[in-house]
Amino acid sequence: MENSIKEKQAANSAMREILSTVLYLLAVFALTFLFITFVAQRTEVSGQSMEPTLHDKDSLLVDKLSYRFSDPKRFDIVIFPYQYGDDQYFIKRVIGLPGETVRVDYDGVIYINGEILKENYGAEVIKDPGRAETEVELKEGEYFVMGDNRNHSMDSRDISVGNIKKKDILGKAFIRIYPFSTFGGIN
Repeated sequence: MENSIKEKQAANSAMREILSTVLYLLAVFALTFLFITFVAQRTEVSGQSMEPTLHDKDSLLVDKLSYRFSDPKRFDIVIFPYQYGDDQYFIKRVIGLPGETVRVDYDGVIYINGEILKENYGAEVIKDPGRAETEVELKEGEYFVMGDNRNHSMDSRDISVGNIKKKDILGKAFIRIYPFSTFGGIN
């Protein structure tokens, strides 16, 4: 009889341990799901449009929370879905803000409300001279975005991208996590 009681106690102890482990794993999965859904997510750069700031295959973390409480600022690097692609996302830099008039001339010079935009965010922009001049007036909640590599960037100058609405911006790229040699914050 003593062995029977010890066996039951051992079985109960094993069941408690299994249940504890299962609950722990469920909590980890739930927190991970909530974190990825509402706070941050990893994304990978595809292409050259943000060179020299970001490179093909760079792995980034995207802050999905801050734009719920504030608006994107000029020069933020944002992620948004491409309207004509399945699960395709673009990463571009905010150039024009709601209510502004943005003009990009034939030499690639950007004007905001008639004044030349001084781009000073740490990376030299690769301009795109010879491209058609663009001028757009941004409405409330609209942003004009461009890649840093203007020669190889499909951005707000392209009719298939156009102006980006705040509600469509998934978040702000804030840290490069791979390659490890360039790990750190993003300008």
